[in-house]
Amino acid sequence: MEIPAIQTRGLTRTFGELTAVQDVTFTVSSGQFFGFLGPNGAGKSTTIKMLTGLLEPTAGSIEILGKPFSASALDLKRQIGVVPEGMALMGRLTAPEYLRFVGRMYGLERETVNRRTEELLEFMQLADERRKLITDFSHGMQKKLALAAAVIHGPRVLFLDEPFEGVDAIAAGMLKTMLQGMINRGATIFLTSHVLEIVERLCSHVAIIHQGRLVANGSIEELRAGVASAVPGMDSEQRLTLEEIFLSVVGAGPQETQQELSWLI
Repeated sequence: MEIPAIQTRGLTRTFGELTAVQDVTFTVSSGQFFGFLGPNGAGKSTTIKMLTGLLEPTAGSIEILGKPFSASALDLKRQIGVVPEGMALMGRLTAPEYLRFVGRMYGLERETVNRRTEELLEFMQLADERRKLITDFSHGMQKKLALAAAVIHGPRVLFLDEPFEGVDAIAAGMLKTMLQGMINRGATIFLTSHVLEIVERLCSHVAIIHQGRLVANGSIEELRAGVASAVPGMDSEQRLTLEEIFLSVVGAGPQETQQELSWLI
């Protein structure tokens, strides 16, 4: 039986009286491109922080690659890569300095780190910016550097929190090709994004979180069939977009979609 790449059971996180994530249970198979969606404030980033050890769950359990995961699970952390919300880069370093630092922290040999740093700088079209401090990079350049740092050690599981935000169309296409190549080689990718067209194009399975609770989970085809059968008068043969599925699942009704501002013509 194949060991799941990610598995949660009853995952919960509270902040005082606020419950940000409540009783979230799902499984991500190895080699899957998994989309994790939700409105702003739904609990997506909190979930990723728990899955990557940045936050301890209040309750519930996490397994990564079949092993219990916690903030102290150093061996498992060396097998995952993360592009977090906010990126958390070291602005006073140059891109080569930063990548070499990250590679060494993952335990790579110095020769390997140097070779992969040069390859990543070329691939991400950052080679001409090697003398510039990261703090002087554009947002899109910083996003590409964060992704380079997340993959320098060849992770088996990659967590991406809005990786395409602020990235131009050419770079986005290049990054999609790289990510699909990782999937083809057996890696698992856990993606959150508000750009539903990208999620629909890349991901085979999707989970949707709303107000801290998981409200949908399955392949896109399964969600499409489920929504079509649940909406009165909808043709079961109609091919719903992921955006239509998402709006139906999170309960966007006529009042949200038809509201107007009185002073705009």
